[in-house]
Amino acid sequence: MAEDEITEDRLQALVALFYSRVREDELLGPVFNDAIQDWPEHLDRLQAFWSSVMLTSGRYKGRPLPVHIKHGDRIGPASFERWLALWREATDELLPPGAAAAMQEKAARIAESLTLGIAVAAGRFTLPA
Repeated sequence: MAEDEITEDRLQALVALFYSRVREDELLGPVFNDAIQDWPEHLDRLQAFWSSVMLTSGRYKGRPLPVHIKHGDRIGPASFERWLALWREATDELLPPGAAAAMQEKAARIAESLTLGIAVAAGRFTLPA
């Protein structure tokens, strides 16, 4: 099973590699670097997030949508497309194929959810009554 190939150690390496690339990215870097003051703490939080998502560890206790809404004027569909492209590269590089696919699928759903949440909060999309 692909999820069995996802471990805390692999998540730690993945988060470190991925966000090192995000920080250097022309589109994403400025947004992340302006928003995050303490990168080591943020990386710990992100590893806890992915641990909770993929390993059901319950380590993450935050709410990602409000944080992303706060920066919604700088985050759009192109941002999430780039985020997913970098995520695919990093997961393909560090994880066995099945684990990489599982992580990519989950990330795509998260990106879709955050994109929709930001659009709704900004009044660019309204949900049917």
